[in-house]
Amino acid sequence: MNGADTAWILVATALVLFMSLPGLAMFYGGLVRARNVLSVFMHVFMIAALMSVLWLIAGYSIAFGEGDALWGGLGKAFLNGIDADTLSGTLPEVLFFAFQMTFAVITPALIVGAYVERIGFGFVLAFSALWMLLVYAPVTHWIWGGGLMADGGIWGETGTKDFAGGIVVHETAGLAALLLAVMLGRRKDASKPPHNPGMVAAGAGMLWVGWFGFNGGSQLAADGGAAMAITVTHISAAAATLSWAAWERIKFGRASLIGAVTGTIAGLASITPASGFVGPIEALIIGLVAGVLCQEAVNLIRNKMQIDDTLDVFAVHGVGGIFGTIMIAAFGAGSWTAQLGALAVVGVYTLVVSFIIAKVVGIFFPLRVDAETEHEGLDLAVHGERAYSHD
Repeated sequence: MNGADTAWILVATALVLFMSLPGLAMFYGGLVRARNVLSVFMHVFMIAALMSVLWLIAGYSIAFGEGDALWGGLGKAFLNGIDADTLSGTLPEVLFFAFQMTFAVITPALIVGAYVERIGFGFVLAFSALWMLLVYAPVTHWIWGGGLMADGGIWGETGTKDFAGGIVVHETAGLAALLLAVMLGRRKDASKPPHNPGMVAAGAGMLWVGWFGFNGGSQLAADGGAAMAITVTHISAAAATLSWAAWERIKFGRASLIGAVTGTIAGLASITPASGFVGPIEALIIGLVAGVLCQEAVNLIRNKMQIDDTLDVFAVHGVGGIFGTIMIAAFGAGSWTAQLGALAVVGVYTLVVSFIIAKVVGIFFPLRVDAETEHEGLDLAVHGERAYSHD
């Protein structure tokens, strides 16, 4: 065991959980109408709790167990055979478990942004549970757990490069979000603006800081690689914030706070897969392009395709993660076959399995609330609480 590595990953684990609680909850909560803010908080908190328990029961074993190329098996279910002295590299394996658990929390939580203001609460929990076990955990095994697409797998000696989750986290969550948005249909009234831009900005700031643990922690060591991952993460986020705001200014004559901080998230999502493979100049390029690319993706999906992905999960996280994954090959840090092949295989797998899960869960839990509940707001109608006296 290396004490420095262990200390850093302890901190990184806390930072990644901080991204979900309260960062993502506040970022998403501020973007919805006041009558639905508590439902967003409830979704994120309950997903965090449920995914943590499921990660212990089976998720970690499926992702990082010693199974075959397709899944890790159940040999490490309930942390079987793992105690405080068991090592994973230079770390206590229980710490590696905890660090990866925070990724298993935030990935299904990202999907929340696609279905807020009209989704059934029971459906959220059941879908998220099955999705983490049947989509997220197997894909994690394929790329990070020594499985199908790792080095020496189906792509040959050089496997898929995904440092911190462009495919594993952002592509899977983005595509599942887009699918659910299409299945749900548009909200009855999608015209009202976000109720609290200040909350959005605060949540985005928490995500920005927490992302240092997300990307820097993925080095799994306290060394120069972790320092570079944090540095390029920050540069990409800053560049995308500026380019999104500048592109808004060119198109609409003004730059908005909501837009700028959405640009921040686009830059963070885009650098995530590449953060262990590029330097500051490449990060600057990735961020500058991401701010414009993801903004145009929002316009395409929301306005031209008329898909009500409520908080633009696919346009920001999905497109950003896919773009960053491709840029690894463009900058010569990975093979085109492995990068594009993994995007295609994981994309198809995610869409097919997510659709099946949604259909099966829909048999037992309503996908969408009724019109009266949607009009009244999910806070009061579903949870019996209200954040504000007026909407």
